[in-house]
Amino acid sequence: MIRAYTIASGKGGTGKTTITANLGTALAQYGRETCIIDTDTGMANLGLVLGLEETPVTLHEVLAGEAATQDAIYEGPYGLKIVPSGLSLQGFQHSDPRRLEGVMRELTDRCEFLLLDTPAGIGNDAVIPLTMADEVLLVINPEICSLVDALKIRILTEMVGGTVGGAILNRATLDGADMSRRKIENALGVRIIDTVPEDANVRKTAAARTPVVVKYPESGSSKAFRRIAAEIAGLPVEEEPEKVQEGFIERLARTLFRRVS
Repeated sequence: MIRAYTIASGKGGTGKTTITANLGTALAQYGRETCIIDTDTGMANLGLVLGLEETPVTLHEVLAGEAATQDAIYEGPYGLKIVPSGLSLQGFQHSDPRRLEGVMRELTDRCEFLLLDTPAGIGNDAVIPLTMADEVLLVINPEICSLVDALKIRILTEMVGGTVGGAILNRATLDGADMSRRKIENALGVRIIDTVPEDANVRKTAAARTPVVVKYPESGSSKAFRRIAAEIAGLPVEEEPEKVQEGFIERLARTLFRRVS
């Protein structure tokens, strides 16, 4: 059965694009036909991190009615299909986000899993993908602004009829704990699917235009991405999530409870 996931976050810079690229690649590594699409037509980055910044046809042209969806599909690692958005502001101006639903229908005919990298915030271009996927996966960082903004996206998703399937705690350090993880789950009202640790290799691979799961497969973040991909694909998850010590995240969650109560 085809599954579409919207990777969302109220706050910019949480790592949505990194997670989309690596989670998509990990699913492709498991032999799943996977397509990732950059629906952030204004501030597109997915093509940049995968070395596709100079592609002749992008989602911009498709949403403008100037090109077919199949012409904007490029191949990445392990057969991963990638639909990047363009970098030009002119292309963004000509794009019609209402065409996105039709693009998604075409892509689901070509893959088992479809991941949508979305814009930050609650503008119209960010809201539309929330309504189109089977589930929305929230990306959060261990900081108060990220948690509060993620809570807003969860509420907004439910208001527009979408479903939040869980959250990914990204760029976690050794300052957190399982107890605080549970508190964050209670504050957001959704479960944390897994924790992706802070990993210097992610920055290195972004500069190299290669997913970390390809270049540094044994790094902590790569193992986390494979665990998440395995769970999404319904495969056995062989590795347990890494434990983190009690500290900052617990205090942060306690502050969040006070702020939202």
